Amino acid sequence: MKCVILGLLIGLSAFAQKIQIESDPAVDFSKFKTFTIKPGRLQSKNAALNGELIRKRIDFDIQKYLSAKGLAFVPSGPADLNVLYTLGAVRGAQLEAYPAGWRGWGTRVVRVPFTEGTLVIDLRDPGTRSLVFRSIAREDKSDAAHVEAKLDSMVKKSFEKYPPKAPK
Repeated sequence: MKCVILGLLIGLSAFAQKIQIESDPAVDFSKFKTFTIKPGRLQSKNAALNGELIRKRIDFDIQKYLSAKGLAFVPSGPADLNVLYTLGAVRGAQLEAYPAGWRGWGTRVVRVPFTEGTLVIDLRDPGTRSLVFRSIAREDKSDAAHVEAKLDSMVKKSFEKYPPKAPK
C-alpha cells in the first residue's frame, strides 16, 4: 500500500512542471548557427532565486543545451540569436480540504504555502529584432529550494523541441 501511495505522489510531482513552447512558423531555424546570452532578469523576493549564482547556473544550462542542439556560443560580439530570460517567483497559498473528525464525517481545511517559479526564455533574431522562439517553464506547488533544484530540468525541457518542426 505504501508503495502505491509513494508511486502516486512521485507521478503527481512529475506533472508539476509545465512547459509551453511558441515559435514563429515563418522562420527558417536552420540559418541560426550561433547564439549569445544577454543578461537575464531575476525577479524574485526570495534570496534563493535572486542571486548571481542562479544567473550563472541558468546561463550555463542554456549554453549547454543550445550547444547540444548544434549552435555555437559566442561570448561577445554579433551572433545569429540573442537569448534573453526572466526567472520570476511568486509566493502563494492554496487551501486543501480532507476528511477529518469522527469517522471522517468532518472536513479539515489546511493552508498550504507554495512558490510558483516561472522561467521565460526568448530567442530573438538580432537582424530583424523579432522574437522567433519562446519557452515558458513553470514549476509550481513547491518551495523556492524546490524551484532552484529544478532549474536545470526547466532549461532542458525548454529546448527539447528546439528547433521547432517546420509547418507542413
